[in-house]
Amino acid sequence: MAAFDGDPGSETIEYEPVGVKDLLVAMKNSSELIVDLAYSALLNNSEQLATEVLELESQMDRLQMQARMNLLMAARNPQDSKQLAPVLGVVGATEKISNAAGDIAAIVLEETELPGAIRAALPEAMEVLTRATVDPGSAYADRSLGDIDLETETGVRVIALRSDDEWELDPDNETTLESGDVLLLRGAASNLVDVYETVTGEPYEQTEPVESEITDLDRAVDTIVLMKNVSELSVDLAYGSVLADDEPLAREVHSLEIEVDALQARLEAWTLQAAGEIDDPITLRGLLRLANSAEVISDAALEITEGILRDIDTHPVITESVKESDVAVRPVRIGAESPFVGADLGSILDTHAGVSVIAIHDAADEWTFYPERASQLATGDVVIARGTWNAIDDLLSAAEA
Repeated sequence: MAAFDGDPGSETIEYEPVGVKDLLVAMKNSSELIVDLAYSALLNNSEQLATEVLELESQMDRLQMQARMNLLMAARNPQDSKQLAPVLGVVGATEKISNAAGDIAAIVLEETELPGAIRAALPEAMEVLTRATVDPGSAYADRSLGDIDLETETGVRVIALRSDDEWELDPDNETTLESGDVLLLRGAASNLVDVYETVTGEPYEQTEPVESEITDLDRAVDTIVLMKNVSELSVDLAYGSVLADDEPLAREVHSLEIEVDALQARLEAWTLQAAGEIDDPITLRGLLRLANSAEVISDAALEITEGILRDIDTHPVITESVKESDVAVRPVRIGAESPFVGADLGSILDTHAGVSVIAIHDAADEWTFYPERASQLATGDVVIARGTWNAIDDLLSAAEA
């Protein structure tokens, strides 16, 4: 992995007087992307995506070291130290998230049979994440995303862009695609075929699934997909709770951490059972590594909320850094008098452009990830919404009307 390994020849990071707020913004956005990227690399058996995880992990290592240096320079007295301690906690938790994501990517790069077998067991309907480099002759080269209108025209969206060693996360309509840029594209596999060829000038090829002697792998893959959803949501909600100094939201992160513990135990139990049914049990070791990495990510997300759960005032630099992000993740609580009670999700989203729902936590303590548009909302539901700040504010106001 890209983390410092004690080698004296490793990259030297010098102190630079960079605003801590800017560093935390970059670390927050990178944390959210790297978890998605790592799981996608595993589920799609993509060495290219796994390599991008390590590239992003290396950048996060630099950001974390620079943040520590600047925080230490900012602590001038005991009061400063008390206020900045939770900020250091966020930095440390972010490091754990990136290292765990790197461990997941390593499964793809080091294992042989397992990642291919996992891909073979994936549900057909699941969206695919792929990496594409802009060819100089591409019809998209030197054009903005707004001009291309990619998502509307093709159903494929650019979730991140890397130019040399610089990452642009959540690119907007003003982002211009240049020759040599590396795009991370997400969409249905059938839609990605034409987009990938237009971007790269080459045919779209996926790593072939691997036939395996492992039986009942579908059940393990279902658990892995749940781990991916819960891990991503945990990180999103952790930062969201810090922004709003929202203790109930921080406790949602805690409930997700318990969920991951249960998923980890389920995956470990399945792995031990499967090990007795195949000739070479060592091929399953990647699943145990994955289970451990998932727990590390959820524990780190919980650490981000530690200041709130311990009733320590949120430092302004944390609040400002999260506000700098273009995208917000907020809970919408459905009270008994809410006009949303009994409404289906699709009708609500149709009247609130720029918002998507990534999960619903119902009154029975059950989580539904990426719910269908036909889902009906009930009193006590907590809807986890993602979108622009203005769109989320409008949704919150409408839910309380």
